[in-house]
Amino acid sequence: MPLLEDDYRPTSLYLNAHVHTIACSFRRVQNIRFKRVESSISTPDGDKFWFDRYSQGSNRVLIVSHGLEGHSRRPYVLGMVSRAIDEGWDVVAWNYRGCGGRANNKLQSYHSGSIDDLSLLIDHVDSMGYQNIALCGFSIGGNKTLLYLGRDRNQVNNKISAAVTFSVPCDLVSSSEVLAKPINRIYMKNFLASLHEKLKLKAEMFPGQVSLDGFKKIKTFADFDGRYTAPMNGFTSALDYWVQSSCLPHIPNINIPTLLVSSLDDPFLSERCFPFEEAKQNSSFFFRPLKKGGHVGFGAKGSTYYSETEGLRFLREYI
Repeated sequence: MPLLEDDYRPTSLYLNAHVHTIACSFRRVQNIRFKRVESSISTPDGDKFWFDRYSQGSNRVLIVSHGLEGHSRRPYVLGMVSRAIDEGWDVVAWNYRGCGGRANNKLQSYHSGSIDDLSLLIDHVDSMGYQNIALCGFSIGGNKTLLYLGRDRNQVNNKISAAVTFSVPCDLVSSSEVLAKPINRIYMKNFLASLHEKLKLKAEMFPGQVSLDGFKKIKTFADFDGRYTAPMNGFTSALDYWVQSSCLPHIPNINIPTLLVSSLDDPFLSERCFPFEEAKQNSSFFFRPLKKGGHVGFGAKGSTYYSETEGLRFLREYI
């Protein structure tokens, strides 16, 4: 029964989940010991995405996937990069299509359930000659990771030995409902502002295919995904997109050691995002629910956050 105990003790500086979430997003990560080398991968449909590689000649590599509207140099990504390097890993941190300061070539960019690019990246990294590959995903990067491992496990690269994920919206339907609440208005405002800027660029790149009329009326993911994400990616509605893209139904199929850490006070997540029963029934899936932690928070007094300590501890058990 891989349901793990809460062993995280945050400092008293994090007064509540919102303070925890926001404060940790301003963390500064410095002195990464190896130079970042930026590269790109061309996709079969004529697009491109970029990734950062930190190499010290290790025979094992950690692939890190960021959250919604994030990128490969967000503090939570760089924190994991820095700690993994210190423990002897090579690291690849990637940017989804349209993220990381570069527009992609297609009308579509990325969404929470798209895993083809992750699969392409894993195979590309495998071609570099590593003996072991591990995956790490934050928020929707965690959803992508768990989808990749569970949706069709026969397609999972055989070099993958373990995975760690954090703050995952396993059920996108209920998570979207939580984020629509008035108390979460600040998060929605920031997400929509970022998405709006990208849509402006798409409207210039693809005249007549993207309408921004009335965008100010969009207040929730139900509004945004229904108008843009779903039709741009072949879904019939926002609900159809969320249902097909949620990792929760696929967790029972995961058959490599995989960890999920989530805080029960996460302002982005609903109760349906906490897979207690799935962990009890799958000997390969480990769930550690924390009473506190916020969304992709897990802050600590020192330079190393709980997500890095716990994630790399888990990976040491299997690699």
